[in-house]
Amino acid sequence: MDSNLPVIVGKSVEGDNFTPKEIVRALDKFVIGQKNAKRAVAIALRNRIRRMKLTPEMAEEVAPKNIIMIGPTGVGKTEIARRLSRLTHSPFLKVEASKFTEVGYVGRDVESMIRDLVEISVNMVKNEHRQRVHTRAERRAEERVLDKLLPTSGMRDASPDAVDQRAATREKLRSKLRDGSLDEREIEVEVTERSFPSLEVITSSGVEEMGINIKEMLPGIFGGRSKRRKMKIGDAREYIVSEEVDRLLDMDAVTREARKRAEESGIIFIDELDKIAGREGAGKGSGPDVSREGVQRDILPIVEGTTVTTKYGIVRTDHILFLAAGAFHVSRPSDLIPELQGRFPIRVELDSLTKEDFELILTEPRNALIKQYTALMETENVNLEFDQSAISEIADFAEQVNERTENIGARRLHTIMEKLLEEISFEGPDLAGQSIKIDREYVRKMLEGFVKDEDLSRYIL
Repeated sequence: MDSNLPVIVGKSVEGDNFTPKEIVRALDKFVIGQKNAKRAVAIALRNRIRRMKLTPEMAEEVAPKNIIMIGPTGVGKTEIARRLSRLTHSPFLKVEASKFTEVGYVGRDVESMIRDLVEISVNMVKNEHRQRVHTRAERRAEERVLDKLLPTSGMRDASPDAVDQRAATREKLRSKLRDGSLDEREIEVEVTERSFPSLEVITSSGVEEMGINIKEMLPGIFGGRSKRRKMKIGDAREYIVSEEVDRLLDMDAVTREARKRAEESGIIFIDELDKIAGREGAGKGSGPDVSREGVQRDILPIVEGTTVTTKYGIVRTDHILFLAAGAFHVSRPSDLIPELQGRFPIRVELDSLTKEDFELILTEPRNALIKQYTALMETENVNLEFDQSAISEIADFAEQVNERTENIGARRLHTIMEKLLEEISFEGPDLAGQSIKIDREYVRKMLEGFVKDEDLSRYIL
């Protein structure tokens, strides 16, 4: 979970008062503009919450309202989807439609996106369960380290006085262990080797699923062997805690919860949907166009609702929320096969960014570029100050270059900021203790030559 992301306190995905307005306000902190897209995803999320309150019979019938976001690159399509998933603690996966191939061709099959989503969900749930058992694991690790420092062998027939003395010694060692006094002392720990050779075998189910649990079936061959190694107590405790956490985890419970979370609250963002938009015959039967409609037909059952076999069990895709995006410069959403169009009932168009948007992007979001560069230079004890005229000039240059060359939206600001601060970043260690003001004149001095020369701006900015 992103620590900077605004979380609606006391509310979860199931919360009664998790309103669309609150979702939009949270997204506003990271994405400038694009009101229509934010409203659409907020409504889709709220409908998911509403569905959870229905009777099981009715909930089964309510399908998610999948969305296609249409707009040029760099206007916030991916960021909206990514921030939404973090806000709701949902398993989130971003895939590119152009990377998939039709069944029968070499490449990734579309079902791999569901397998990847479940893998992400399992890791999320596993980390949550790890935190729950961490305190118990630390106590057990502490006892194991104390057993190494003060072995119990030979104490079975000891006198009561000897037992009491040993208990007192153990408590003294425990105190030293907790305050870190023993961290540099070495003990012998049994370490499990976890080497596993990389194997890839291509089958109809895809590369990802091959060799499912081979290392579990043959632990003696692929890892599972242990050897004794001397370690400092500080390092040994970390290793033993990790080992104890794994022992305390109920992987069956983790798997069940992860599958359910993927099915009920998973979000898959399919980027570059426009790259596979095209009907048979459009490419005259040659080149990559041959498999475009095939990939669409393979994606259709996943979006429509089907079951996919994963190494964690069978997963249903009926209620996974699909957000698709594309520039659609050459093709149009209507070029998709009709069945797939019907599974994305909501379409929102994202606006191209203006100079005013660029100014807000530079300063307003919590992760604004100017805040990032200022913080980076503070590590060198250099204080950067941007006045409003500089911010306005940077935004103006970004808009000009986007108009003259390729429009890459807010990503243009990254290249311009890098070029603008190149000299300061290079000389940073020698500028320690100084305060540098970035104004309109400095921006023009560093960027004007590149912006005016179209060839230079095309290749450098």
